Amino acid sequence: MDAIAAEGSLFTNHYVTVPTCGASRYNLLTGILPKTKTEIGNDAAVKLISNKSSKERPKTFLNELRENGYYTVGIGKISHHPDGYVYGYQEPKSDIIELPESWDEMLFDSGKWGTGHNAFFGYADGSNRNDKNKQVKPYESTDVEDEGYPDGLTANLAVQKLKELKQKGQPFFLGLGFFKPHLPFTAPKKYWDLYNEGDIPLAPFPAIPENSSKSSLQESGEFNQYSLGEEKAGLDSAMSDAYSRKIRHGYLAAISYIDAQIGKVIHSLEEQGLAENTIIVLWGDHGWHLGDQLTWGKHTVFESALKSVLIIKRPGHKGEKIDQIVSTTDIYPTIMEMLQLESSEQLDGQSMVSLMDDPSTSQWRNTAYSYFRNGISLRVPDYRMTRYFRKISPEVELYDLKNDPNETINIADKAPEQVKRLDPIWQKGNTGIFQD
Repeated sequence: MDAIAAEGSLFTNHYVTVPTCGASRYNLLTGILPKTKTEIGNDAAVKLISNKSSKERPKTFLNELRENGYYTVGIGKISHHPDGYVYGYQEPKSDIIELPESWDEMLFDSGKWGTGHNAFFGYADGSNRNDKNKQVKPYESTDVEDEGYPDGLTANLAVQKLKELKQKGQPFFLGLGFFKPHLPFTAPKKYWDLYNEGDIPLAPFPAIPENSSKSSLQESGEFNQYSLGEEKAGLDSAMSDAYSRKIRHGYLAAISYIDAQIGKVIHSLEEQGLAENTIIVLWGDHGWHLGDQLTWGKHTVFESALKSVLIIKRPGHKGEKIDQIVSTTDIYPTIMEMLQLESSEQLDGQSMVSLMDDPSTSQWRNTAYSYFRNGISLRVPDYRMTRYFRKISPEVELYDLKNDPNETINIADKAPEQVKRLDPIWQKGNTGIFQD
């Protein structure tokens, strides 16, 4: 990933619109801000795309690329379901396509796990979280090759498909969805061995922010589903330093594992002579609290859950770091402009091409909106302001990220002038989603 960042546009302040897998990906695909609660749920694509007719469903950028002659291939988790088909965690694979009219080919190698969902929660012995009734640990280090876990198989599929796409000679879009670093934090032992567990730093602020509420956070429910974990997380007390480091170790190992898989795919792209005219977009669907604010997981509108990776590498352009604030909603229009295509859709995002051409431009919006937990959160330079639609106080939380980057103190009551200044900007992102 560092190599891509060195040659591409590295967005240091990219924020997702919704901090949960399926809804974040729905936002990426459609380029529209959530206006209903359905759009912030993991089944957004199923309810609003899979279950709708062609005329009713929103058009994704995949639809637009196909209409403009691109051959589209999806491998792995692109929307919410791990292999692109709609079925339950413990059900047989169905033939219901999650993103109809999006793919010329939709591929997945489920290996010894049998189905996409089993692979998503898979362990090296071929078992998975669900068939063991969650009697598993949230991490695993096993001395296997990369193909001993599902993402290694996904990388191999992509390498082979690039060879075929080279021969096809048609403009293509290859969507590649790796699972990690999603729970469980499983990776081959060699990636765990890259880190000395005792040297891994702990969360800088494992506490509930002052003048905040537990309702703004979450009880790490997804993490605690892994019943054989040595400790449980919660908002009443922090896990031990030793176990916190163990879990952070797993997260880092999973990232390094995926970094290696991305490297294989990029090497294949170069080997096939395709790198010179291929745009690469590297994106993460959300962040993750690693003990920050006493939380282990996503599902909040704090920095840890909302900030994620975004790198765009364009052939013929030098690498640069972009510090202005951007949103996942901006990716759809950016793809269209980079490909010199006109979108037929009314999109809420803004193309980032001008920003990539001039990272210091004063014309950029420099804001991002995020939606979750009955709250709408505004990110601007130096501040995050969230207004919650709830009966529990406080209604407004304001964090001075310049002086308090770890979001330790809600200063809304102490800085009413900032709340007043930011409120009109916040209102621009109020889609009415929580005003039933």
